[in-house]
Amino acid sequence: MRYLLLLSLFIFQSCHSQEGKFKSKEYKEPIQVAMNENLEVATFAGGCFWCTEAIFLEVKGVKKVVSGYIGGKTKNPTYSEVCSGATGHAEAIQITFNPNEVAYEDLLEIFFGTHDPTTLNRQGADAGTQYRSEVFYYSLVQKEKAERYIALLEKEKLYKNPIVTQVTSATEFYPAEAYHQDYYNQNSLQGYCQMVIAPKLEKLRKYYKSKLK
Repeated sequence: MRYLLLLSLFIFQSCHSQEGKFKSKEYKEPIQVAMNENLEVATFAGGCFWCTEAIFLEVKGVKKVVSGYIGGKTKNPTYSEVCSGATGHAEAIQITFNPNEVAYEDLLEIFFGTHDPTTLNRQGADAGTQYRSEVFYYSLVQKEKAERYIALLEKEKLYKNPIVTQVTSATEFYPAEAYHQDYYNQNSLQGYCQMVIAPKLEKLRKYYKSKLK
């Protein structure tokens, strides 16, 4: 009985189940990406952005993490529109990092190690194209590194099922509404945070301790 109660709570607390709470429209300009020898940008989609944001905020060399939407056709989409699946966007995070402190390959390792890259358009109870696994690259170097890393994972057969993560040229990235930013730290006692995000952070701290702040 307790198991069924916990399962129902988990389903209710899926990221998508929160969609009805957020209906407001904020005008958001897409973020302009500028990179140099001291700062680079990486953009990953791996399920609910509340999860991936919380993970990468703890990584050494990461200067900023922004939750947002990328890969769709609608300009300035809202959370409700993205959750409908009609815009084509993925929930994603844009990471600004110092490559002298953390390598792009390290970010890839953490990304693949903290979500399931073998489930198509799904992470746990979060289902839909907005929750797809995707790496958005800003240079041919990033593209080659991502493809090489995926090929290595496949060669080593680290996953029972094939990896479905897409590697795609980055398009306009729209920051999500303000209430989505730093979501876990602002809402750590919320059900979804406790049942979904907290276990991911525990895994991060256990297996990637040397890469954390």
